[in-house]
Amino acid sequence: MEQYSGSQIVVLEGLEAVRRRPGMYIGSTGSRGLHHLVWEIIDNGIDEHLAGYCTQINVTLRKDGGIEIEDNGRGVPVDIHPQKNIPTARVVYTILHAGGKFGHSVYKVSGGLHGVGASVVNALSKRMIVEIKRDGNIYRDEYINGGHPVTELVDGLLPVVGKCKKNETGTKVIFFPDDAIFETVEFKAEIIQKKLRELSYLNKNLTLTFYDENTGISQTYKEEHGIKSFISYLTRDMNVLHEEPIYLEGKSGNIEVEIAFQYTNNFAEQINSYCNCINVVDGGTHVTGFKTGLTRVINQYARELGVLKDKNENFDGKDVRNGIVAIVSIKHPDPQFEGQTKTKLGNTDAKTAVEEVFSQEAQRWFDKNVEVLKAILDNTMKSYNARKASDKARTAILKQLNDVDTRSKLASCSSKKPEECELYIVEGDSAGGTVKTARNRRTQAVLPLRGKILNVEKATLDKILLNNEIKSMIAAFGCGIGEDFDISKLNYDKIIILTDADVDGSHISTLLLTFFYRFMPDLIKAGKIYKGLPPLYRVEYEPASKSKKKREFKYLYNDFELETFRKNKDYKIINIQRYKGLGEMDAQQLWETTLNPETRVLAQITISDNIEADEITNILMSSNVPPRRTFIMEEAKYAKLDI
Repeated sequence: MEQYSGSQIVVLEGLEAVRRRPGMYIGSTGSRGLHHLVWEIIDNGIDEHLAGYCTQINVTLRKDGGIEIEDNGRGVPVDIHPQKNIPTARVVYTILHAGGKFGHSVYKVSGGLHGVGASVVNALSKRMIVEIKRDGNIYRDEYINGGHPVTELVDGLLPVVGKCKKNETGTKVIFFPDDAIFETVEFKAEIIQKKLRELSYLNKNLTLTFYDENTGISQTYKEEHGIKSFISYLTRDMNVLHEEPIYLEGKSGNIEVEIAFQYTNNFAEQINSYCNCINVVDGGTHVTGFKTGLTRVINQYARELGVLKDKNENFDGKDVRNGIVAIVSIKHPDPQFEGQTKTKLGNTDAKTAVEEVFSQEAQRWFDKNVEVLKAILDNTMKSYNARKASDKARTAILKQLNDVDTRSKLASCSSKKPEECELYIVEGDSAGGTVKTARNRRTQAVLPLRGKILNVEKATLDKILLNNEIKSMIAAFGCGIGEDFDISKLNYDKIIILTDADVDGSHISTLLLTFFYRFMPDLIKAGKIYKGLPPLYRVEYEPASKSKKKREFKYLYNDFELETFRKNKDYKIINIQRYKGLGEMDAQQLWETTLNPETRVLAQITISDNIEADEITNILMSSNVPPRRTFIMEEAKYAKLDI
């Protein structure tokens, strides 16, 4: 038996824990995690704005690869911290769980709650510079290699490096992410610009500026009408049922509530939620309060106006929300989020507050805007009638799913343990045949699709269920769909989309992802959907050295890898094979590159931004051509054509 003692227990001091496990603090070390660092610093300025002190935040992408974020808030305190006996600013940027947001004496509401944001950014940077304006002085501190201070203190205080006006205050942070930790350290201007636009909608009259030193592009964001303008922006390419978005605001106890919404002719609903300006991706109690209040108010008016004749009849919540685009934003003094990355709100008082404010303010608004109310009731009634009319047909179709003959299509696996099983969805019988031959028959099932599935973006569920390919997928998954969906009954731990690397393959992948996103979103949220990434090239080569003439081969997955390999002087390329489709690989090659869990490359499908996901899905999959053409033309400059 191996010795196990206290000497083997590792204690990580200071910020080292963050560097060893960055995913715990920022979600990932990819592009999303990289930009999360930016949001953490910006959030500190937003909190100053919410406290009534900050009116401007400037973000600059620097030529040297760093990013600079400056606000005109009160400035981080620079006095000696009573417990740590070092400057308070250094405490904030080097010690986890140190901040002014644990009590309510400094911030009544804030987005950063754990006191780890600024110090985590420092921990994951190879260099950080902080400049603070207070009391007519400019103070400076610098850190390297994950938060180690290099600035010498003067009588225990940060050195003064300049002067400013007495009433001029604020904090500037410049940081350079550590390329030894992150997969990429290249900030994307378009991602930051979208975030700043979003924050301008959520914070009325806050000025946010963006400047890119590399391109000279600059932009200023400032919104007077807040989330009402946000709704107009989100519905700009949609057919709306009423011209002006509905805006409601109020306060319940110490919780401030803002709600804006507008109805469109889309089938899907889009509800985006925020708490203290943090995008709460998975919603939570405040969204539940909005849904409950909306359903109750609409049902109440439906009875008063005689739309619903039977006292025992009610509009379903989904009928009421059919086609809605909404934003629910609250300011809460003590929000309880799930995890540091804040994906869901759990406060029960948030539900009560939103429901109360909505019920009161919505009735006042609808009493003054009866025509808009009638348009919403008419839309709800159409949804209600369509649902009632299709209930029998849908129930019949769902019952038939148990009898769908997937045997002719589905090559099932022998294991009956869902946690070790995976399903490959492939295009066509040819690729399906190769995958069936190459797979591990015990744990890997294969479902070939014949042709492209239905575009579900503008289709009702009963119409979707008539599509044979979709019925086959639902039957194979085993977890149902719509109101009958139960993820605990899913037959597979992974559902892997495997298509050719061409236009048709991309289109099929997009159609499948649209179906999952609109009608089985919990599969994506639970991390069950993946995209298989087969290699594009098989390169045969030999060492450039004459003493080692031995031919070898290597699989490359994209054009960038191929170009990098071509530039390597240590190898001489003999032959390059380009795989146009899965059918061009033999079974052994397909197993080695795409199916073997030890060597394959899978991309997990996740949703980091509900607004962007809804927006792009609507643009690409709807029948509205001009916005799609504009989107494709704008994105084309970032694409590489393979001809």
